[in-house]
Amino acid sequence: MSQNDIDYGTPARQSATLVTLTIDGRRITVPEGTSVMRAAAEAGISVPKLCATDHLEAYGSCRLCMVEIEGRRGTPASCTTPVTPGMAVWTQTDRLARLRRGVMELYISDHPLDCLTCPTNGDCELQDMAGAVGLRQVRYGYEGENHRAAAKDESNPYFTFDPSKCIVCSRCVRACGEVQGTFALTIDGRGFDSKVSPGALESFMDSECVSCGACVQACPTATLTEKSIIQNGQSEHSVVTTCAYCGVGCSFKAEMQGTTVVRMTPWKDGGANEGHSCVKGRFAWGYATHQDRRTQPMIRKITSDPWRVVSWDEAIAYAAQRLKAVQEKHGRGSIGGITSSRTTNEEVYVVQKMIRAAFGNNNVDTCARVCHSPTGYGLKQAFGTSAGTQDFRSVDQADIILVIGANPTDGHPVFGSRMKKRIRQGAKLIVVDPRRIDLVRSPHVEAAHHLQLRPGTNVAVLNALAHVIVTEGLVNDAFVAERCDPAEFAQWAAFVAEPRNSPEAIAEPSGVPAEDLRAVARLYATGGNAAIYYGLGVTEHSQGSTSVMAMANLAMATGNIGRPGVGVNPLRGQNNVQGSCDMGSFPHELTGYRDVADDTVRHQFEAVWNATLDPVPGLRIPNMFDEAVHGAFKGLYVQGEDIAQSDPNTQHVHAALQAMECVIVQDLFLNETAAFAHVFLPGTSFLEKDGTFTNAERRINRVRPAMPPKTGKHEWQIPCELASAMGYPMHYDSASEIMDEIAALTPTFQGVSFAKLDRVGSVQWPCNEAAPEGTPIMHADGFMRGKGQFVVTEYVPTPEQASRFYPLILTTGRILSHYNVGAQTRRTANVAWHPEDRLEIHAHDAEQRGIRDGDLISLASRVGATTLRAQISDRVPQGVVYTTFHHPVTGANVVTTENADWATQCPEYKVTAVQVTRSNQPADWQRRHAAVIDAAAAE
Repeated sequence: MSQNDIDYGTPARQSATLVTLTIDGRRITVPEGTSVMRAAAEAGISVPKLCATDHLEAYGSCRLCMVEIEGRRGTPASCTTPVTPGMAVWTQTDRLARLRRGVMELYISDHPLDCLTCPTNGDCELQDMAGAVGLRQVRYGYEGENHRAAAKDESNPYFTFDPSKCIVCSRCVRACGEVQGTFALTIDGRGFDSKVSPGALESFMDSECVSCGACVQACPTATLTEKSIIQNGQSEHSVVTTCAYCGVGCSFKAEMQGTTVVRMTPWKDGGANEGHSCVKGRFAWGYATHQDRRTQPMIRKITSDPWRVVSWDEAIAYAAQRLKAVQEKHGRGSIGGITSSRTTNEEVYVVQKMIRAAFGNNNVDTCARVCHSPTGYGLKQAFGTSAGTQDFRSVDQADIILVIGANPTDGHPVFGSRMKKRIRQGAKLIVVDPRRIDLVRSPHVEAAHHLQLRPGTNVAVLNALAHVIVTEGLVNDAFVAERCDPAEFAQWAAFVAEPRNSPEAIAEPSGVPAEDLRAVARLYATGGNAAIYYGLGVTEHSQGSTSVMAMANLAMATGNIGRPGVGVNPLRGQNNVQGSCDMGSFPHELTGYRDVADDTVRHQFEAVWNATLDPVPGLRIPNMFDEAVHGAFKGLYVQGEDIAQSDPNTQHVHAALQAMECVIVQDLFLNETAAFAHVFLPGTSFLEKDGTFTNAERRINRVRPAMPPKTGKHEWQIPCELASAMGYPMHYDSASEIMDEIAALTPTFQGVSFAKLDRVGSVQWPCNEAAPEGTPIMHADGFMRGKGQFVVTEYVPTPEQASRFYPLILTTGRILSHYNVGAQTRRTANVAWHPEDRLEIHAHDAEQRGIRDGDLISLASRVGATTLRAQISDRVPQGVVYTTFHHPVTGANVVTTENADWATQCPEYKVTAVQVTRSNQPADWQRRHAAVIDAAAAE
């Protein structure tokens, strides 16, 4: 139980039918289907319980919650008994008191009596219930056979399992199944021999456990306890904030002792996660206080000089002087900046404002360029807005779920658990991915179809699905006629109906059998509510934008838009990818995706900012690098992004950074990019931030500081002071003042304020006069652009093709335990699960090359080479290899090329022609990288 949460015992029920009953003489009205226990709890009447908790279905095993009901024999369990009209319930009688004390005696007779030294003393439901039932003695004694000597399992780095304190309530087992959907835990044995077992009597670390923390959260005793609680003790206050990892945007309570975090517990009222979590958000927060963090500004004249710690005033003045010198020498457009998807909306906003108003140009871009910029472009073309259409709850009403180019259980695990739950309830799953992700088949979940396409053929496959829908008369004609442009639809329908787009024609280039393509198209079009969820496996391609528009075409053609259970839904990678785009981080757009060249829009900003803005769009990130190499771009402000590790064609990025005269890095750690920096400005962790994040479902969540900034400054203050030092006065008294300015200038944020978020919890934009409480489902009555736009999506094969010299195709992705470049998770115990990146290779391809599992191999492309270890895997088909990019020493982006999406220049990370050979030494770049790291460590 997290601090101060009310547990109602069983889940809430939704019903238009209300039932009135009396409990302890009180008249109570609740929705039909509500349990007696929950009805009592909602009326403020507490019924003792141990096996019941409101995030799990009723189980009825502990026998502590028994009640008396007039007209019924016995003492039924209140958790499993639904209310009925006129029911009269008594929760406190002498008979019930005796029975409950007897039940509690049995539990306590086989439980260690070490409450005073127990780490959960004061936060133990067994302890609470013993007091609630008035237990004062145990008549049975404590001798004889018992479980009090059972050995602890300390294998998990974050929590301990002490079976001597287990009461076999099954809450952990049920949480693992019902909430997480991993089914890693079971009750082994019967009767007295019953015990909780991870897997087949394995340790937690060796089992299928994913360390989401659901079992720990559910445990009513000290059986499953966070090691941080064992070490530090209980918290004394808590702060509700938002996780800073993936785009799910989970709400947490940071449980505190003063300014020290002792535990992060998922907040049950969080709109995105509703009390669930994953291993990163739940446990991997220690990086915020890691010894590697830099909390003081540093400067140096040239990158070969050692860093010099300076005051904030000196650092700001030095940075401003160098940037102004660059502009005086090379021109106003010779400097720019990159905003971060890991910082708050308010922090992003002030950085792009600094660049436009103080730098005097539009050379601002965001790390979303390299992940979801095709989402912004494609969805805006089709629907008129650059964001996903649904809230996460929408999946609960989906009948068909199409997952393409995404791996929710690893990349967005809390939403992945929700999706799995819906699939267990009967929804049909379609997976389109070159790799066999866990969703294809895992406990109690199996995809109806897995289209294992060749990397780079997404558009071809989507066109083939559309061909079947059009030629077999599966179009929702009424929806198209009412909601979409008829001329554009006719043009698109004629295009996809062409024989070259048929499943039979597409089967060869895509590698997907025609009959599978036809079956999937029919299922998507006729199976009920159909929802598309996609990720970077769609956007990070040369035709990323085309793929997004092709998915939008499918949704409109079948009428799967504008209601719960349907839609086109990007699973955003980082915690604030959506927000960084919303805040005007693209060189051609101000906040709310409004064109900087639009005089009316630009004049609104000029009036509020008291500055003249350039109407000409600035440089994108790839253009900045190219211009730097050519000598025209010389200064860069990088906010919370490690471009030297995360961007493609690493050697080109390094050459660009080396060519610049002023590189400013604002981050928590001296990352790979900092090796090329002249100024280092320390940033703040999410535990110190005050502001908002916007998640993948457009949900604006508050980020509240649990501790003061370790740097002595809020991160939004830094660009304000730099702008002022460059001659443009910029000042705010608080983060809420920044949000007020955002709301005044951004129609979709018009109704957003910290006060509203503190009152309602969170809202989803658009939040304005037309939708004062936000918009969970977009395009319900019409598209924001007016009529939906069908776009002809011609399949153009990527120029990156396998050849005799590079016969394999490399694709990349994430793993559950790590996050992006690993700057945060590598500084936590998560490295226990993934200490190094490995290359997955099919057994046939490995055998041809004489490669065995664990061998050191060389991975080479036409732009570079690196070395890592091989992992023989049947997850990838022949001809395809796969790796993650969480460890800088791996350098996966040394081999990725400069190929990019035609519309947005999003890099084509997912298709790189490579060769794999055995190796016995690091690559040249890895030796150079090791020398740099050693020098930094010595410094």
